[in-house]
Formats: sequence, C-alpha cells, structure tokens
Amino acid sequence: MQGDLVAGRYELEEVIGRGGMSSVFRAHDQLLERKVALKILHEHYTSDSDYVERFRREARAAAQLGHPNIVTVIDRGEQDGRQYIVFEYVQGQTLKELVVGAGPLPVRQALQLGLQVARALAFAHEQGVVHRDVKPQNVLLDGDGQAKVTDFGIARSLDVTSVTEAGTVLGTSDYIAPEQATGDDVDPQSDIYSFGAVLYELLTGDVPFPADNFVAAALRHVNDPPPSVLERRPETPIRLAAAVDQMLEKDRDDRYGSMQAVIAELTACLDELGEEPEHDATVIARRPKARAVPSRRRQTRGRRWLRPALFALLALACLAGVSAGLVYLTRGDADGRTTNDGGPGPAPIGPVRLTAIDSYDPLGDDTEHDYEVADATDGDPATSWRTETYNSFTKAGVGLLVDAGRAVALREVTIQSRSPGFKARIRAGATPDGVFTFRSGEQTVGASTKIVVRKGASFRYYVVWITELAGKRAEINELRAKG
Repeated sequence: MQGDLVAGRYELEEVIGRGGMSSVFRAHDQLLERKVALKILHEHYTSDSDYVERFRREARAAAQLGHPNIVTVIDRGEQDGRQYIVFEYVQGQTLKELVVGAGPLPVRQALQLGLQVARALAFAHEQGVVHRDVKPQNVLLDGDGQAKVTDFGIARSLDVTSVTEAGTVLGTSDYIAPEQATGDDVDPQSDIYSFGAVLYELLTGDVPFPADNFVAAALRHVNDPPPSVLERRPETPIRLAAAVDQMLEKDRDDRYGSMQAVIAELTACLDELGEEPEHDATVIARRPKARAVPSRRRQTRGRRWLRPALFALLALACLAGVSAGLVYLTRGDADGRTTNDGGPGPAPIGPVRLTAIDSYDPLGDDTEHDYEVADATDGDPATSWRTETYNSFTKAGVGLLVDAGRAVALREVTIQSRSPGFKARIRAGATPDGVFTFRSGEQTVGASTKIVVRKGASFRYYVVWITELAGKRAEINELRAKG
C-alpha cells in the first residue's frame, strides 16, 4: 500500500493507525501539496453492505460537522472497490496517549481539554448526530494542544435508524453507557455518560470500570456504582467531582439534560479555580459545624449504591471494528425493587418515619440553619427548617438530610411548606457522608407536594435537594414518606 496513489492525487506514505475495520494512512495530497489522513476500509469488508454503509455514514456525519474541535472531512470516494475517507491531518498524540504518558492531568488542563471535547459533542448533537464512541483514543491533540474529536464511524443521526440489528452494541466498553451496553436506543445522554468516563480518566489516570474483557466491562457499566473521583483523587474540587458523578448516573434521566448544560457546569468549575496556579486543584473542604442538635453523620466516605439488576448474558459477538461488540442482556426482578446488595427488595411497608438529622450544603459552607433541622420532622407543621437567605442563589443546590432508620425503598416523599414555589428533588445514599444519587425528577413544591421516588434500591439516608428558590430562601415545615 505504501507509495500507492489513491484517486490520482493522494500518495500513501505510512500507516498511522489500524483497527479491525480500517487503516489510516498519512498521505500526501499532490494536488494541494499538503499532508492528509486517509482512512481505507479493509478489503475483506468491501463485500459487506453493513460495513460499507457504516463507513459511508461516517463520512456523511463528519462532513456536516464543521467545528474547530472536530476533525474536518476533506473528501471521500471509492477506488477499485475500496472505500476511503480523507481527513485533515492532525500531527500529534491522542488524549489517551497523553494520559498514559503523563498520568492524571492537572485539574485545569483536564477541564480545558474536556470543555473542547464537550463543545465538539454539543455541536454534533445540535446537528442531530450522536457520536456513540466517545473515548480519549478518538480525541487528537494538535501541535497547539487543541483537542479535535474524530472517528464518527458508528455515529448515528437521531432521525434515522441504525444499520445494525436490534440488540447490537457499538462502542468501546471502557466508556460505554449502560443503555448502550444493553442494546437500548442511544441519544445525547449516552454521549454524556461516555464523556463523563473520559473526564474521570483525565482526572484519575484510569477508567472507571477496569475489566479483562468487553463483557466484564459492559456488565460493570450496567451494574456497578461508579467510583467517586474524590476516592481516587481527594484534592479534586467537589463541584467538579459532583459533575462527573452526575454524568455517570446509570439512569440517563438523572444525567445532565444536554451537553450544553455540561459545558455550563464545567465552565463554572474552571472559573472557580481562579487565576493563580496554586489554586489549580484545591478541594473545597467541608467546614466543621457547631450544632445545637448533635449530628449522626459519620466521617467516612460511603460508596455509591449498587444499582441492582439481574442480567443474563445471552450472546456476545465482538464486531471487527476499531471498537465494537455485541452484548445481549436481559433485565430481572419484575418490578426492579432491589436492595443495595442486589437482593430482592422489601415489600411495600406503608408510612416511613423520617428523622431530619442535618443540613446538606456540600458546595457551600456546609451549614444551612442546622439548629432548625429537627423541626422538619417533629410532627408539628407550625415549626420549620429554613435554608439560609440568598440574594442570589447560584449553587447547584442545598438540602436537608433525613434518616429513615433502616434501608428502605421509598415510593414517595411529601413536603409541606409555608413558603411554596421552590423546586426540589430527592436524592439517596447508603451512608450519611456518602455519594447521593438522584431518585426523582425536579418538582415545584406547593403547600403540600408529593414527590414520587423511582423504584429501585433501598437506602437509609435521603436528601431533599433544593435546586431553585422562589424568593430568598426555602422552608420545609414537615416531611412524610411512604415505602
């Protein structure tokens, strides 16, 4: 192949990348006197209509994505039955090679590179294209350190069906979204999950779910709670760690609503680092509290709850692409009610007694009228817990931590308030100082509002997470719950 002339103008110089589906050559464009990257479909796939169509779709998808952080498509064609795509040539290493060589990146650099990738994905989503294989190997760094996303080989338009069979999983298992691993439809939230896995690796130097093979990694993405960035790198700013946690939520509805929302949050994280280099990786430490009511919160970090499901592996046929595989998984447990250890959940038990034990302000000074927390569950609607007074509420949220007394799968939480209009949702965790996952959607609270909690695992600790104020503060007079 080296020295061959493609389309009468592209002289192949050397192989710079090779996968199961295609090879990439550095080539010389004799017409315009410049270097280009030429991707050629392997010969044994030229008679497979699915692979040919996937290859052509990559060219079409990438050609409509003119963005500074996306590798530009220059040309595509066919010669002697061989499909090829011509890209701009980016001389430099991949993001994966950078992490392998350097280890965990400085927080500022991770954010800056992550934002470039996020902007590329946001632009693709706005054009109706989901990448479906977001990974650091598909991010090239040019000589100026600018990130460029490439390899839209398994990308899909949101308004067309895939050429693959139902249940086929395309993607790289180290970064694959749970719904993608189970063969469900993908959408922008699937790219958000994969991007969260990439950002996790930039910050920690490792993928969130190391495994020996495709199947094991895919199952871990579906079943295992992702480790917190803070467990691997405690100096990470809490707001950034929380952003990665939300991107890696198992349920796509619990992730950010769009890549633009991710960009806004990461931009805020970058702004909070300040200008001085020594603030590059400063953790926002939780300050010790002086409480009128003793807190029962332990000082150990808990693990995320294990999103339970019983999965049977029916088949796996790894596709011969740069990164592709086939996984069939079936869900168990008819109503999805399971415990933290994956066993069957408890039967409905009716009313659950909640005890408010602390305020929850991880992104602030860790105090929100702590001396009033007991009033939210004292049975007296005339008393209340209130947030602090805010002239401008810019936090992602503040909350009230309650103890159910034992692990229980709540079905609903009712909030009574004399200052309605604020917005809230329910979060849950296995320990009072662990990571709290979202268990409900956001809802505007009235005088008495029932928030439905999604079926799933049992938890002992729950947080009423207030995301938006109606005035300068929110007030909770009483909480009731049912399991």
